[in-house]
Amino acid sequence: MKSLKKLGIMSAGVLTLALSACGEVCPKYMRDSDYGAYEVALGNFGDLYAKAQGVSDDSERFVQYALAEAALLDSATLMPTTTQGGNYAITRVAPRTVPYSFWGNDSDRLAGTVIVKKGEGDKAFIKKGDRAALLAKWEAARKGEGTYDPAAELKALGYEIGDTFSSSYQTFPETLDVLNTSMQADTESLVNAVEGLLEYDNFGVAHGKIAKSWDVEKNVDEEGNVYDVWTFELNEGRKWYKADGTEYGNVTGDDFVAGFQHMLDAQAGLEWLADGVVAGVHDYLAGKTKDFSKVGIKAEDNKLVFTLEKEESFFPTRLSYSCFMPMNRAFFLAQGGAFGIEEFKKASTAATYKYGLISDRTTAVYNGPYVPNQLTDGTIIKYTLNPNYPDADKISTKTLSWIYDAGENPTAYYGFAVAGDINGCSLGAASGLLAKAKEDGNFDKYAYIADTNATTFFGGFNVNRGTFETGSVKSTQTEAEKEFTHRAMNNKNFRMALQHAWDRAKWNAVSTGDELAAKNLRNSYTQPEFVSLTKDVVYEEHTFAKGTSYGELIEYFLKNTFKRNVKIADGQDGWYNADLAKQYLASFKEEIGDNVNFPIKLDVTYFSGSAANTAQAKAFEQIIEDVLGKDSVDVVLNAAETSTDYYAAGYRAANGEAGNFDVFYGSGWGPDYGDPSTYLDTFLGDGAGYMTKVVGLF
Repeated sequence: MKSLKKLGIMSAGVLTLALSACGEVCPKYMRDSDYGAYEVALGNFGDLYAKAQGVSDDSERFVQYALAEAALLDSATLMPTTTQGGNYAITRVAPRTVPYSFWGNDSDRLAGTVIVKKGEGDKAFIKKGDRAALLAKWEAARKGEGTYDPAAELKALGYEIGDTFSSSYQTFPETLDVLNTSMQADTESLVNAVEGLLEYDNFGVAHGKIAKSWDVEKNVDEEGNVYDVWTFELNEGRKWYKADGTEYGNVTGDDFVAGFQHMLDAQAGLEWLADGVVAGVHDYLAGKTKDFSKVGIKAEDNKLVFTLEKEESFFPTRLSYSCFMPMNRAFFLAQGGAFGIEEFKKASTAATYKYGLISDRTTAVYNGPYVPNQLTDGTIIKYTLNPNYPDADKISTKTLSWIYDAGENPTAYYGFAVAGDINGCSLGAASGLLAKAKEDGNFDKYAYIADTNATTFFGGFNVNRGTFETGSVKSTQTEAEKEFTHRAMNNKNFRMALQHAWDRAKWNAVSTGDELAAKNLRNSYTQPEFVSLTKDVVYEEHTFAKGTSYGELIEYFLKNTFKRNVKIADGQDGWYNADLAKQYLASFKEEIGDNVNFPIKLDVTYFSGSAANTAQAKAFEQIIEDVLGKDSVDVVLNAAETSTDYYAAGYRAANGEAGNFDVFYGSGWGPDYGDPSTYLDTFLGDGAGYMTKVVGLF
């Protein structure tokens, strides 16, 4: 790739001039090439990451991943904001009764949930003291000290166990095909109807599901490269079921082969998780071969065999994510499906293609404990327990439901929780629910601080904007202002000024309340405790001790390699520094000279129907303008009148060019498997990285 020099002034793509209405010659904005923009904006991240991926030893690889992530953070194209949780909430769901895992889809599986019914007196929700006692029991059981039986514990305390999980959704699913989507809005409910080779329990231990055992064998190719072959022995007698719960057929090894090929054919954002991992995938996706038998997945009798490109100790952690789920080959073909990239592309646009239609739950078959029962956009998503599922009699949660809530009437939502229509709710400050719960006494009795997890939300700084109108979201920038903003966003000093000016604790407080403003703040892209070193590692004469966390590694490299003094541990604002932000802004002004007019306009898209989203947008505007000065940076809030428009402008934008924002903080990433590459892969170049679209690329 040819390197382009672009110091926030001008590139070959933006030399067009036009006469403005004011009579002056002003620049007309033209979007750059993504390839050149990526290399300039993200610096040497790609090279450092590629080098790290070539290291087979886990601990040594973690050190080099951390160096690459430090480079990514130093590029100032993104600003980590928060993780999930860390807020006040009230609930009837017992803690640690869903799979406990940092990665994959398993934390959305609800068959193990223990839920209490709305009771009288002080049993409206689980009391905070009772919840704390349950967590202590779980911690002890995880250490091998006793057992954890929350249903029995809650019954003994006078609670009545319920059979319905009830929550809410904002974005309606678009498909019932778990292999043809990478959106959590689609998979959050659907994974309860589909299960794969293994699953994590509520202590974070992986157990076989369709697989009953697995093993790995090391192999060496003709060039002396070592690669892994993983073999999974399958449980017999597992079944596929129709939407009405009746049996359709046996689950076989070939279902995993069919599912894997369909996932690659669909190219819905899951395929890159297998590219470079399973042998032959890259050539198949690139069209170098159409022969799927050359891909490293085979069904052999009652076994499923994966041949990998290289050694990968963490490969089983990948298997709890949706891209490795099975699919019944015969049913797929009967619904108009086809195998092969070009063949599927043609078939999926035909009127005869019916597989996985969200409008018709009968267009898929299911092998999990639940089947979809009602799917009504704007109203409800409902799944019911399949009585024919093995061990259905041991599952106490019979119904899963999500009611539609756009966030426009939080008081009504709180009322649903209090009435028992939903299992609980968050108590936000901007929504008024925190104050309401304190007023009516529910806060003192029931409020707890929700667990944080490994999902990372971040603000993306759009370095190559291509869209200025999406539905109700409309920018007011002139052509000249678009170009000036583009030049600013392509200057690293300007982006670093934004990073350090963003008082995220103050910004977050409008959602969580002042008491918890920093509780769920995140300072890195990868969760800082995601992995740690299992041995001492020497890197360039520095020894990282066994047990060093991944976050500590990032912090070291930011400080010593990139000269950025940032604190990485969760629960603090490790980036905010108003004085430093002003210094970077001054450096930007010196570099840019007369090549922009001030103030630089920054479009921030928000959903006007949500009080919390609106308050957060206003807080962002005030924070940035107070630190950097409104005469230098003018934050413009662009309202989305519907949640659909809001997500279309950012989270669901088809690609980088479709993003309608200069700064967007409505997207995040949850890890898919147990290696830091699950995060870092998302910022690969050439369109391979799923999240580069949130910084305006590919």
